[in-house]
Amino acid sequence: MSLTLNLPRGAVSTERPALIMGIVNCTPDSFFSGSRFSGARAVERALELVEEGADIIDLGGESTRPGAEYTDESEEAGRILPVIEGIRRRCGVPISVDTRRLSVFREAWRRGADILNDVSALEDDAALADFAAEKKCPVVLMHKRGNPVDMQSDTFYADILKEVDSYLRARVDFALSRGIPRDRIILDPGIGFGKDTRSNAMLIRGCGSLCGGEYPVLMALSRKTCVGYLSADADEEIPGPEERLPGSVSANLIAVQSGARILRVHDVKATRQMLNVLKNL
Repeated sequence: MSLTLNLPRGAVSTERPALIMGIVNCTPDSFFSGSRFSGARAVERALELVEEGADIIDLGGESTRPGAEYTDESEEAGRILPVIEGIRRRCGVPISVDTRRLSVFREAWRRGADILNDVSALEDDAALADFAAEKKCPVVLMHKRGNPVDMQSDTFYADILKEVDSYLRARVDFALSRGIPRDRIILDPGIGFGKDTRSNAMLIRGCGSLCGGEYPVLMALSRKTCVGYLSADADEEIPGPEERLPGSVSANLIAVQSGARILRVHDVKATRQMLNVLKNL
């Protein structure tokens, strides 16, 4: 089943079961050290991921790992804007920017970014919605509870799927009310953002039901802590981020089978192989 995501300056398509979004963290403190890059090395890493099969590159200049403090917006912009420029000089791959701020995304757009990936689902800076609507940018709306510094302090949900669904429906309504086209809205259930392992597992299995399956779902679980817990035997030490590739590929496979249409991953080549197996079986 083919998938096409319309962009302001074209479109991105795949014949695989999901689009692959390759992660380049332009931060010094992302939870997976193997994803931290800056400057020219970040540009080279993005191009490597494109060679491996990434359909989209996702850049972030502010870590949202559990316990992280928010970054000053000028520092965030300084980390990612030169990287966007460097990629654009050499490649036309669609670029997603992981930011909560209009000031950052506006400058990223001017340099060639295509997609807004907002962990606050347009709550932290409502003016982002107006800008995205004007430019017709795809917008990723993510569910989270609290902020990175405190989000794991309350992970209880009476009904995780119902509560995440209700939140995302409200944010979709907000986005639509500000003029963002329906075909530019993407949902992210927010794996690991204020959720325990059981809740994360239920979202992986049930992601395709969110908002009635009307919008593409982005799954961002690559190498996260929940993958470590899900992949370990009961008497085994939880594997660290560097050891979570097999578990990440397995969890992403289940997510795609459950309805996810975009996978945000550190390991593009392994993910591409998995999606090709799904496509060809």
